[in-house]
Amino acid sequence: MNKNEPKNIDSRIIFPKGQKIENDYFIGTVWVETLVSSDSIFNCAISNVTFEPGARNNWHKHPGGQILLITGGKGYYQEEGQPVHIIKEGDVVKIQPGVKHWHGATQNSWLSHIAITTNSQKGAVEWMEPVSDEYYLQLMVEEKYA
Repeated sequence: MNKNEPKNIDSRIIFPKGQKIENDYFIGTVWVETLVSSDSIFNCAISNVTFEPGARNNWHKHPGGQILLITGGKGYYQEEGQPVHIIKEGDVVKIQPGVKHWHGATQNSWLSHIAITTNSQKGAVEWMEPVSDEYYLQLMVEEKYA
């Protein structure tokens, strides 16, 4: 964790952390707070998602696409077949419909983002395989020497 970064992530996140996620689609500790539920008028769901250092989600696809608004910390984002990108506070990630991807915190930082699931009428997220520890830990080494 960056020495200038507060140790208590609760003092930095904008929206409530919400409930700890208890399922097999995430590795590490992750919280989610639903801010806007999907409906037939707006056709999007909006959530605040907070990852502890080292936490990440599995590979997945959104049939209607997704937008991530990074509100704090530092993390990784990767689309299948593409290089990993560092994401940080102030970044916006637009994920096209049906694109396989994953995202989460770096090993040394928490990450908080607003996840907007667009065109939710096109269907629910399709969860896939986890991002392995072996692969994920290699990213920290690559980042250090980049």
